[in-house]
Amino acid sequence: MSCPYATSRRGMLVGAGGLLAATTVRASAQTQLQSRVQTQGQTQGQTQGQTQGQTGPAAAEAFYGAHQAGIATPQQTHCYVMALDLTTTRRADVVALLQAWTEAAARMTAGKTAEPLSTDLSRPRGDGGSALDLPPSRLTLTFGFGAGLFVQKGADRYGLAAQRPAALVDLPRFNGDQLDPKRCGGDLMVQACADDPQVAFHAVRELVRIAYDRAHPRWAQSGFLAAAPAGDTPRNLMGFRDGTQNPTTAGPPDLPGRFDDVVWAGAEGPAWMRGGSYLVARRIRISLEHWDRTEVDFQEQVIGRHKMSGAPLGKTAEFEPLGLDRVDSDGNPIIPQNAHVRLGAAAANGGAEILRRSYSYNDGLSFTAERWPPWRQGMMYDAGLLFLAYQRDPRTGFIRIFEPMSKLDALNQYVTHNGSGLFACPPGVVLGGYVGQSLFETAG
Repeated sequence: MSCPYATSRRGMLVGAGGLLAATTVRASAQTQLQSRVQTQGQTQGQTQGQTQGQTGPAAAEAFYGAHQAGIATPQQTHCYVMALDLTTTRRADVVALLQAWTEAAARMTAGKTAEPLSTDLSRPRGDGGSALDLPPSRLTLTFGFGAGLFVQKGADRYGLAAQRPAALVDLPRFNGDQLDPKRCGGDLMVQACADDPQVAFHAVRELVRIAYDRAHPRWAQSGFLAAAPAGDTPRNLMGFRDGTQNPTTAGPPDLPGRFDDVVWAGAEGPAWMRGGSYLVARRIRISLEHWDRTEVDFQEQVIGRHKMSGAPLGKTAEFEPLGLDRVDSDGNPIIPQNAHVRLGAAAANGGAEILRRSYSYNDGLSFTAERWPPWRQGMMYDAGLLFLAYQRDPRTGFIRIFEPMSKLDALNQYVTHNGSGLFACPPGVVLGGYVGQSLFETAG
């Protein structure tokens, strides 16, 4: 089917869904994403030797604070996300698991083992040891709750159904979705980010070990971020510089698009979610073979930016405003109507914004049939984007932005969404508390 906004001699095909450009955060801009920094409870929660705000292998991010780390934290170079399904029928087991996870997370983000090591070698040691002698590498652990924690097949599993936030909706099936049920959903979610991939994987592995007999893994995805030179913007797997269309902390309190207003849940939802955020996770395969056979000028029309400089079409500097109202001498938009950056811009979506904190992924090869001409079949890269978006409310954030993109985005002919999840990430933890404590106390 031809796209109604053809931008090239080939015409545009519509289908799956995009949201790839403007995903990774420019290194020099990442420091703005601390969002007032978590002051309440943070100082008391810092372990001796932590270097909050610094970088390098020895640096550690504080676990305790008003907000969970791993959301406003400057982005690390590696990520490992896992969703789990609860297997226990007892609410007390869920609370005990979250308490154990909290203690282990606080230890591991400080560079310690998940649990104190036993000297009895005839028993498991409480930590597999794969991160022994490794520094914290700015490890953060972020936890989220899926809809299944509240209701499963119509049943109120743990007496929490009345506390399910209205914003924790079931995501609609978007145009072009090819979702694999094995890569979707989950009752619990943990996001581990670090500047060392082994540190990130070790952390999730230990949390899964602790969850044994109470929850089991449902899906997992690792990701990486290009280590661009200082002050430069990383490129994604499509070769384009990723943009900086993320909210910042700059500006007066009433300025639309402020980080706090875009990311953190407020009084509109249940009290236990105030200061938390909603995570939309999408696994997006990119047809790199198809993309690599596409002319560069056509790629630029698809994205809406110049490939080398990252500047909006018709401009020279990467961070110049898009200028969506600009037209050429014939009155045609310089940035095409179905260009990825146009459809994803706040100006095109009633001001809707999200915090993109995504990573590229590469899972080797898999047998794939291309969805668009020349419809090649064979072993191709299973690579693309682990899209992670935090927001105050997905109904006015991701869903508002992506519904039109899934139908009109020129990038759709190159990408396929095959994994999806939505999780309510509660606020941060005070020293002595545990993740999600206010939810369980509120529910009684």
